[in-house]
Amino acid sequence: MIPIKTESAWRGTADCRSCGIRDMVLFADLHEEDFKLIHAPIDDLEHPAGHALVRMGETATSLYTLRAGVVKLVRNTLDGRQRIVRVLRAGDVIGLEALMAPTYESDAIGLTSIKVCRLPLQVIQRLNRETPRLHQRLLERWHRSLKEADDWLADLNFGTARQRVAGLILKMRADHDASVSTLFSREDMGAMLDLKLETVSRTLNAFLREGSLEALDNHGRVYRVVDAEALVAPKP
Repeated sequence: MIPIKTESAWRGTADCRSCGIRDMVLFADLHEEDFKLIHAPIDDLEHPAGHALVRMGETATSLYTLRAGVVKLVRNTLDGRQRIVRVLRAGDVIGLEALMAPTYESDAIGLTSIKVCRLPLQVIQRLNRETPRLHQRLLERWHRSLKEADDWLADLNFGTARQRVAGLILKMRADHDASVSTLFSREDMGAMLDLKLETVSRTLNAFLREGSLEALDNHGRVYRVVDAEALVAPKP
């Protein structure tokens, strides 16, 4: 195996046939004969929080399946600010634009420690040509990505500060427990919602005082949603 020059740990070549989240990823529907078309290594990687998986404008050479953790997609505005345009979680694909464009369109940075599988572009292109099963999965991922982008814009970039912060809290609820929401730094939340850090802090503190939200840790990252209806209700 060829060592990868990275500050993160390389776990080795991925075993796609026995992937623990295979039903969520691009190769979910592949048959044994499809795997024989894969002639380049698919690397199983781990990165710490803050690691930039890809950078906007870099030559696109791979797609990444996010197996664990949370990734933010970041773009720079014309006035020099950073905006988080979307958040990706386990099962999402990073770098789909590589199928149609020569470069990546956003920075992809870990909000938490992450585990990813790196899929060489030539592998995806060959499978897409030669098996309809991957083609269908790619179409599903395009649709999911478009819907997420539309939902993000509709839910988190309009309305009052309370509405935006409440929308993010509800969007970041855990799949296994809808009463638990894991958030990020106030700076990241501000970049997601186009709000000042102080506004985000005041809004969260207001939810805590009103009892619709309960802190579950000492770092201000994990919360219990006590009353979802009160979170989204207009303030009298």
